[in-house]
Amino acid sequence: MAKTFANTLGVSFRRVQFTPDLLPADITGTKIFSQEEGTFILQKGPLFANIVLADEINRSAPKTQAALLEAMAERQITIEGQTLELEKPFMVIATENPVEMEGTYPLPEAQVDRFLFKLWLDYPEKEEEVEIMRRQLSGDNPSIQRITTGPELLAAQNLVNQVYIDDRILKYIRDIILKTRNHPQIGLGCGPRASLVLMKCSKARAAILGRSYVTPDDVRALTVPALNHRIILKPEAELEGLDVRAVIKHIMEEIPVPI
Repeated sequence: MAKTFANTLGVSFRRVQFTPDLLPADITGTKIFSQEEGTFILQKGPLFANIVLADEINRSAPKTQAALLEAMAERQITIEGQTLELEKPFMVIATENPVEMEGTYPLPEAQVDRFLFKLWLDYPEKEEEVEIMRRQLSGDNPSIQRITTGPELLAAQNLVNQVYIDDRILKYIRDIILKTRNHPQIGLGCGPRASLVLMKCSKARAAILGRSYVTPDDVRALTVPALNHRIILKPEAELEGLDVRAVIKHIMEEIPVPI
């Protein structure tokens, strides 16, 4: 899916299979000695691409996971004291195994907070399951049509900055975030990065839908995917059978929607 996404956007794509023996230099790159030139040359890692898939990211040790932090936060990588800018646009898409499985390392909160969304891919519906098997039997391999380019994406990102968001909606976002910090069933609430993410994503949704202004519906549509990975419930809440998504939806019902 990530590769198809990159092909549709017309940008470069690299995939990294995270394993327990993966080292930070395996994804960022390193300097190697060239016998022909008699000096060290830079060998760039797979992070030097527009879209990078970190597959099964929680199978690698925390030291390797941390190698993504600078790239995701600053859009740059430092290799042996040399700082290199990453390609633009840049995005990391990660998959992870359930944390209950053996041989996994839960991502630290500081790294999870750098991801824009956390999406849950459920099992296919009944008819979809049959269609998957049909396509496998027929050898169906649909071609991917590019619909944009990297420079066009950068122009679209600049366009989002022009979308208007009213102070009442900024306060609405603030109230949602503050509620996560003092909710009786939440042990760890959202930080300031969550407010910025929800604001920017709401502006992007408004632009995609052809509007030059943000509405409360933009915020409400993105609250769960933008916040569900930034919240840790208290043990008693989990014992009651609650999950993060249910608690977020309950918070949204409690916060008055600006008119």
